[in-house]
Order: sequence, then structure tokens, then C-alpha cells
Amino acid sequence: MNYRFVFNIQGKVLLAEAALLLAPMAAALVYHESALPFVYTILPLLLLGGGLSLLKPKNTELFAREGFICVGLAWILMSLFGALPFVLAGDIPRYVDALFEIVSGLTTTGASILDNPESLSRGGMFWRLFSHWIGGMGVLVFIAAVLPVSGDHYMQIMRAEVPGPTVSKLVPRVRKTARILYLIYLGLTVLEFIFLLCGGMSFYDAILHAFATAGTGGFSTRAASIAAYDSVYIEMVIATFMLLFGCNFNIFYFLLLGQFAAVFKSEELRIYLGIVLASVLLIAGNIAAAVGGFGRGLRYAYFQVMTVMSTCGFATADFDTWPALSRWVLVLLMFGGGCAGSTAGGMKLSRVIILVKSFFHELRQQIMPSRVKRIWFESKPVSDQTVKSVQVFFFAYMAIAGLVVLILSFDGTDLLTNITASIACMSNIGPGLGAVGPSCNFGFYSDLSKLVMSLEMLMGRLEIFPVMFLLSPSVWKGR
Repeated sequence: MNYRFVFNIQGKVLLAEAALLLAPMAAALVYHESALPFVYTILPLLLLGGGLSLLKPKNTELFAREGFICVGLAWILMSLFGALPFVLAGDIPRYVDALFEIVSGLTTTGASILDNPESLSRGGMFWRLFSHWIGGMGVLVFIAAVLPVSGDHYMQIMRAEVPGPTVSKLVPRVRKTARILYLIYLGLTVLEFIFLLCGGMSFYDAILHAFATAGTGGFSTRAASIAAYDSVYIEMVIATFMLLFGCNFNIFYFLLLGQFAAVFKSEELRIYLGIVLASVLLIAGNIAAAVGGFGRGLRYAYFQVMTVMSTCGFATADFDTWPALSRWVLVLLMFGGGCAGSTAGGMKLSRVIILVKSFFHELRQQIMPSRVKRIWFESKPVSDQTVKSVQVFFFAYMAIAGLVVLILSFDGTDLLTNITASIACMSNIGPGLGAVGPSCNFGFYSDLSKLVMSLEMLMGRLEIFPVMFLLSPSVWKGR
């Protein structure tokens, strides 16, 4: 185990978090609030981060194990420190609640314990929604983009942090790949911010909702979420950008290069858009009578399909009151999530496609055992190792979600609430059904349940294995 390298990376992460906290501190000063909660958080981050970053590794060799540990440890440390401004400012006095809120923010889940987010200080609100943008692309990818890194060893960290069954470089150099990803991310965020300003949002609300959409997080400055604006224009802008941020970022890179054929050939993109279209039409027809016509049904269906499929978590309607068909279509969409290489949560559509194809492949093999045929995805054969890793991921995903449901049951809440709360946290969606529906929050759960769901949100965002590796004692031994 290359401990010095692991701790050196943690130092850089903590220093990066200290720098990122300057943005909400500036917001606090602009609105004539005390900056001390951020100062008192930044100082220990600088001391600990500076000390750890001085631990220069003897070599920069990094195995997959160290990559997983670097990512898992970094996200836990960021969460532990990130909760402090809420507590110190008095926005969220209890540390467990503050930890749940910042983990939900950084993992872009959007599940909240707050009844009235408008009561937060301006600095606290900025940090709450800015955490979505930080967690959307990943802080370690950010470090790779802005700091000089050499060799391909940093690719192990990107593989552990960037969602999807496989991760590849857009260009030969890891640092340039990270920069391209962040420039696309920043460009789309700025574009949405401009559109929201044109729709009448204030500067403060527009930038924070752009942050939340980009990270597919779902926190809002309003308790009623996007419904508070009662604007078809704002709803359509945010829904469309949720659609975009749910796409693989490679698609945008190909578009910038003018490689339109590669975009049209993307199997995952075609299925993603097909599922969106089919779900919107089905739900719109199902709720038309209840909302006043098919046109209004399309408005609400498009927004809620995108907020669930992109795992963003915004709301314009309480879909918990919709007919059973519409509700369960949304629940099914919770599992799949967006595309691999996007900021969306969930299992990722690419994994679902490979799982379905592997099922039919196995069925054909049982009927015709002598016939040898590979599984193909995105015009390429899928390796047996990738198929196996997807199957293992699916089993682990469902097992962890089931275990969390069991733990939540000790609080005495109903089964529908617990199942959808667990799925919402594991898939980084935010709202569920029942007592955790779009018009409710997670504040009624016990401290133990909040800690368990916080860990589940981290597992969902980091796709299980970095956190599992971190909790396994045998991983820390030997090389």
C-alpha cells in the first residue's frame, strides 16, 4: 500500500475544499452575514491539508486498490468537514443532520432534512447548492484538471470516481481529459445560468439552480422547489438541462469535434432518449384527466421523468398523488438513472443494457449451447470481465438497498416509504414516495438511519466499491 501517496492526495483534496469554501464565504459577505463559520472550517482544512500534502511519496505508482481508497477516503473527509459551516452558522445545529445534508449535497442526492430551506443563511444556502456542482463531476477529477499530474497512475482515481462500468480517456493525457470534462461541465452550467436569468430568476437563484442542475442534485432555494416559480419557461429550461447532464459527456466532446456520426451511433444515447420519450407520453396520458388535459400532462410528465431519470430530484408536482401506473414508472426509472459518464446517479443505463443483453445471451446459450456469440454494446464486443463486474455490481446494489430498508424499518415507518427512501439514497435521486415524497423530507428518521443513509448515498455516488474497499481491513495490509 502506497500510504504516502494516498495521504498526499487527501491533503490536496482538503486544500481544494478549503479553496472551494471561499465561494460561499464570499456570498455571506456580499449579503452582510458573518464569514466566521467558513473561516473556522477553512483553517483546520488548511492545517491538515497542508500537513498531509507535504508527505511526498517515494514513488507515484498507484494500483486500483489505492485508487479506490483515495476516492473513498477523500469523499468521507470532505463530508465530515463540509458539515461544519452549517453547524457553526446555526443553520443546522445538529451535526448528524448537517452531515446528512452535506453528504446529500456532495453526492448530488438532494434528500433533505430541512422543512424550510428559506430559513438558511445566504452563505449556508450557497454552500448547500454549490456542493452539488462540486460532487457532480468529482473533486478528484477537478484536482486532476487544475494540478500537474504525471503518468497514467491518476487514471486509477478517475476510474474510481467517474460513474459507469468502464472509464476511458478522451485524449492520451489524463490531465487533458479531466480539463476537457470540466470545461464542458462549466460551459453547460454557464449556459443554463444565462437561460434562467432570461426567464426572470434572480442572479442568486439562477446560479444556484444551475449548480444544482449541473450536478443533477435537486436542492433548491425554495421549499416548493421549482414549482415555486410557476413558470413553464423555467421548468422547460431546467428539464432540458437535466436531460443534457444525464448524457455521457463524451457525446458533447464528439459534438465539439464535429463527429456527428459517433453521436448518432451511440446505442446508450438512443435508448436513453427512447425511454424518456416513451415514459413522458405514457405518464402524460395517464395523468391528463387529473391535471387538466394532455398538454399540461406533457408539461408535468417531462419535468418529473427528467428529474427522476437524471436523478436530479427537483419537483414541480407531488407525483406521490398521481395514479399508480405513473408512480411506478417513475420508481422503475429510479433504478436505471442516466448514462455512464454523466453526472446522473442510478445504476447507469449502460449497465442495465448489458444486464438485459446478458440475460437474453444466457437464454440463447441454454437453448443452443454449441452456439458461441458475444454480447455487443456500442458496436463493440463486451468482455466477459465487464459482464461479470456489471452482474456483481447489480447484486451488491440490490443487496445494500435491501439491507438499508431493513435498518430503516426499526424506525417504525411504512414499507413503501422505506423502500423508496433506500432506492432514492442509493440512486442519488432525493425524493421517494410516502413520507419521503416530493413535498416531504427525511428529517423524521433517527440518527442511526440518517448515518446509514449517508453511507448509502456515498456508496451510490462512488458506485459501491471505493467505500467497500475503505471499510475492508484486508485492503489496508500489504501491497
